[in-house]
Amino acid sequence: MAWGGEPSALVWDQVLRRGRGSRGVVSCRCGRGSVSCWKNYEDTVTTRPAFNPSFTRTSYVRMKEGTDAPQDRGCLVGISFFILGLGTLLPWNFFMTASLYFQGRLNTTEWSNGTAVIQKDYYFNNWMTLLSQLPLLLFTLLNSVLYHRISEAMRIAGSLVFILLLFILTAVLVKVPMEAERFFSVTMATIWFINSFGAVLQGSLFGLVGLLPQKYSTVFMSGQGLAGTFAAIAMLLAIASDADSESAALGYFFTPCLGTVVTLLSYLLLPRLEFAQYYLKKSSKYEAGATDELLKESSTVENKKLNGHANGSVSSSEQAETKVDPSPEDNKQAFLSLEQVEKSQAKASVIEVFKKIWVMAFCVTFVFTVTLSVFPAVTADVRTSFPGKWDRFFLSVCCFLMFNVNDWLGRTITTVIRWPRKESPLFPALVVSRVVFIPLLMLCNVQTRSFLPVYFPHDAAFAVIMALFSLSSGYFVCLSMSYAPQLVELKDAETAGALMTFFLALGLSLGAGLSFPLRALV
Repeated sequence: MAWGGEPSALVWDQVLRRGRGSRGVVSCRCGRGSVSCWKNYEDTVTTRPAFNPSFTRTSYVRMKEGTDAPQDRGCLVGISFFILGLGTLLPWNFFMTASLYFQGRLNTTEWSNGTAVIQKDYYFNNWMTLLSQLPLLLFTLLNSVLYHRISEAMRIAGSLVFILLLFILTAVLVKVPMEAERFFSVTMATIWFINSFGAVLQGSLFGLVGLLPQKYSTVFMSGQGLAGTFAAIAMLLAIASDADSESAALGYFFTPCLGTVVTLLSYLLLPRLEFAQYYLKKSSKYEAGATDELLKESSTVENKKLNGHANGSVSSSEQAETKVDPSPEDNKQAFLSLEQVEKSQAKASVIEVFKKIWVMAFCVTFVFTVTLSVFPAVTADVRTSFPGKWDRFFLSVCCFLMFNVNDWLGRTITTVIRWPRKESPLFPALVVSRVVFIPLLMLCNVQTRSFLPVYFPHDAAFAVIMALFSLSSGYFVCLSMSYAPQLVELKDAETAGALMTFFLALGLSLGAGLSFPLRALV
């Protein structure tokens, strides 16, 4: 390593292994690599104070991951987090994709004195979107408050169990005859509660995956992107089957029950995988052992110094130390007090973390605000210009499948392409430019409409707009969520993940609220 540049991983290894410098100074074992810790070691090998403070313990840990960490054998950890990502969005996607089933049960036609009477429009897509995202926002906040009071296993496994029970309830209701008003109330209550547990699950998992290397955050979000595709394919199979509508709907809602069980098993598998254990237990191991190690080494050093002076002998290294720096003030500053060590180990406050990630927080909020303002409230009312048999499949293919496949593709692309970089001002500019998709989709063949004309009546035009709309959504969301933990120290990665989940939920809620006036403007 050239002095005046960044300290190498080899030097960090020496710092961690030696435990003290030649001056009897307790060196950095706090796991943070602060300037004061490094200066103690640097003074033992050079009198030049050149040092790049951007090289922290976090940088060192990330450099060492490829050599010290065990291998992810069979990619089991990656597969597990992919399934966990898929499982977090099953509730939202399966209820959203089944909008035709719910509207069919709600918007029925009755006959009175030989005249067809159409019952009121329940605006299912708007209310479903709003009641899915509001609990996501509220329970994300609650998850942050109760984070230290409820264990991770309870939050994740417990949420999955309740989601499974609510999916079973929804499947059972397919066979239960019920008047429209009551069915609407029960369905909205189910949507509220299942998304509440989904919010707790998502917030906990984002914090968990933030402790692993960055690529696992991308894999997790790719799984989330595939959840919609999974739901859309299940709906297409239900429509294409020769079964009656009730049996098809029952099979459709049985699918997420099976998916939730697999998700739960994937979570229970993680603690048994060596690769996952290494990362998930590493931060707690450092924090638990750092204070004891520092105290032991400090005590050892002091005893050696006292014994040496009592015997009338001074080591050559101590003589060198006296020549290099006899200042008592510097000697005093060389030792890290227990208070300083504990402070360095403590996680940064939420405000401090937010100041580092606010640009990414804005980006993820804005992306989802734009996306949820028109999808599915506006896009699910687009009608094909080719009526006939295609009409049965149009919405599932051109709206839901098109959106979810491209959203997943956008998330997956980030494993290969990461542009713009997180420091670039072009990144938020491109995110804001997505607002152009709102008027473009409103000008498609949305029915019924009251004010705006139709400028894009053809199915192909709608499909192209949806493809670009969803591709950019998945791409920028995944970049924002994966960039945020890189902007903070390793010890604050979980806090950053939880904050980003809150702003993700905020964007979803804002978009759901905007969907009502935007749909009315069409």
